[in-house]
Formats: sequence, C-alpha cells, structure tokens
Amino acid sequence: MSAPSGTLSKTFPQVNRNKKSIGLSFASEAGQKILHSLAKTSDILVENYLPNTLKKYHMDFASVNALNPRLIYASVTGYGQTGPYSSRAGYDVMVEAEMGLMHITGPRDGPPVKVGVAVTDLTTGLYTSNAIMAALIARGKTGKGQHLDVALSDCQVATLSNIASSALISGESDSGRWGTSHLPYRSFPTRDGDILLGGGNDRLFAILSTTLSHPAWPTDPRFSTNAARVANRDLLESLIERETRSRTTAEWLTAFEGKGVPYAAVNDVQATMRHPHVLARGMVEE
Repeated sequence: MSAPSGTLSKTFPQVNRNKKSIGLSFASEAGQKILHSLAKTSDILVENYLPNTLKKYHMDFASVNALNPRLIYASVTGYGQTGPYSSRAGYDVMVEAEMGLMHITGPRDGPPVKVGVAVTDLTTGLYTSNAIMAALIARGKTGKGQHLDVALSDCQVATLSNIASSALISGESDSGRWGTSHLPYRSFPTRDGDILLGGGNDRLFAILSTTLSHPAWPTDPRFSTNAARVANRDLLESLIERETRSRTTAEWLTAFEGKGVPYAAVNDVQATMRHPHVLARGMVEE
C-alpha cells in the first residue's frame, strides 16, 4: 500500500496494511455466488453486520454452514446475536459509556472520560481472535466449525475485571473514579512533565517515601497503613506533589531507578514511538 496521500486518512493504511480486498455486491446473484465459492474453501469468516442482516443474502451462519460445515463463522456486533439490544448498532464510545468504563475513567471531580483509543473495539478484536483460535482447536477434534457470537458489550463488561467483581460482591454502588484503592498510584506533575508513581503496599510506600526525602511518612499514623492513606488521600497526594514538582522528570527517573517501586515517565505518543525500549523490541520499523 502506498504512503498516505492528501485524500487518504492516516487511519486507513494503519487498519488495512497487508490486506487484500475485493469489492462485491451482496444484492447481486453474481456477488453471492462468488462469496459462496470463497466460503466453501475458507477456514474463517468474520462479519460485522446487525443480526439477521445477512440472511436475505444467504450469507448468514446457517446458509454458509450448509456450504462448508468446517467454516468458523465469527459475528462481531455491538450487542450480540441475542438480548433486548441485539438490533442496535454499537460503537466503541457508546459501549464505553453504557457498560461502565467511562464511569470509572477520568479525574475524581471531573466528568466521565472516554479512553484515549477505541479500547473496547481493540479488546473485542483480541477476544475474537482468541475465540477463533479456540474454535480451530475444537475443529481439529470434532471436524466441525461453529458460530462465534462476539459483542462489544460483552467484552467491555468482562474487562471491568476486579471493579465488576467488587460491585457484585458488595452489592453497593461503587465509589466512582478513584482509579485504584491503593495509594499512591497515579501520575504526579514534575518540574517539566509528569511521572507515574506507585506505592501499593506498605513496603513500596516506605521505599517511595524515602526516595521522596520523607522517610517518616510510613510511621505517621495518617499514612502508616493503606486504609489510613486512603482516608487521607488528598493530604498525602498533595504532599507527594509538592515534592515531585521540585525536580524534572528525568531527575526523578534517575532517583527511582533500581528501587523496585512502580514508576515511569508519562510520555506522549511521539515520545513513545521514539522510546529506546520500543525501538529495541522492533515495535516501530521503517
């Protein structure tokens, strides 16, 4: 594929790199015949239409399965093949909002925030690829394909992870956008940027406190346990911020190097693309 031109978005080559394509009309009999011939010899078919949309074109699972019982047919939709919302079109931002992610993302006193990338779309793609791999293994044992029903909504609920389990166990409303119940565990401003610091248990908090030149914090009753740190969150975070603002990000990175606590510079995308580890791992190639 050629480099982006003035009429080609930057996203297009990113999502279509190394793909081959053919344009067909489902509405024409000739187009359906070509699709059916492809389905007869294919291992996997992935479709992204509302449930039952493809039935009139004889491209639904039942029709294609009759042509090729070994075919793995993956349907990726907003809300799945069943349920009261199954007929609704689904978009990443809708599902982030409706299925809890925006509620837990963003500053404590600010509005709900969408994640910076279409993370629900991406995780759904990962779940789909895993499901396809599992279906291939199953086909090796049974000789049969299957219909995979993958929904953005399902995948987003699944990735709520421990936040969802906590809500189910407690049966109570969650506390909103704290980010984490361990303290400290967020980014703090430096003299020239931001740095992520984590002190999720008493041992790590002691190391962090010493590195910040406050070795007495771990014995202060206000900060001596995680519960105490949570109760005094605003005070503790303001004290940490006062210290982090005193040095540059690079100086703090040097100070925390080898200490065993979670720490990292908060990089923008260009800095990430030029990061020495990213380049060493071959994640960006010319």
